[in-house]
Amino acid sequence: MDIPCPYLVVENFVPPRVLAHVLALWPEIPSGGSFPRSALEVPPALAGFLEEFEGPKLKKLIGRKFGLDLEAAPSMVTLRGQTRARDGRIHLDSPSKWVTLLLYLNPREQAWPDHAGCLRFLNGPHDMEDYEAEIPPYGGTLVAFPNHPASWHGHREYVGPRRSVQLNYMHRPQKVVSEKLRHHVSAFFKKHFLSS
Repeated sequence: MDIPCPYLVVENFVPPRVLAHVLALWPEIPSGGSFPRSALEVPPALAGFLEEFEGPKLKKLIGRKFGLDLEAAPSMVTLRGQTRARDGRIHLDSPSKWVTLLLYLNPREQAWPDHAGCLRFLNGPHDMEDYEAEIPPYGGTLVAFPNHPASWHGHREYVGPRRSVQLNYMHRPQKVVSEKLRHHVSAFFKKHFLSS
């Protein structure tokens, strides 16, 4: 799809049987925000799944899809388990991010009342209801899009469990280091000061 910006949606990217296994291995993430996998207790089987997801095969396919040479692009993976009221506001991704992949790992039967928590690609930065596409965050669906001046996205307010893996192909290696450090510091404070 190319309106309002290029994006790709692959339903059942993670097949139902694999999704059930991934959900059984999913680490406890009691607070909102993004966590690097090194800040979580990730079982070996899930770590292997994440390494495959971050690997060169998918990167090559995504690069081909969007006409980008991603071969040398460093990558960063973060996990989410909960969504807060402030999450999902209309935004563009950081300029340091070249391409974003979102892998939604919520059961298909999970309810999303009034489309809350469903990702929307928007026609501009001002109106959540002026959208070109809406993607429910369930069933192993993969969403990918390059960072683009018109790649406005967000979702209606939702508070509760909303599991996802975010994979970013970055422009510069030093930004990966600084972003990972930021996520580690954030994870530390969430774990020690916000989990009680």
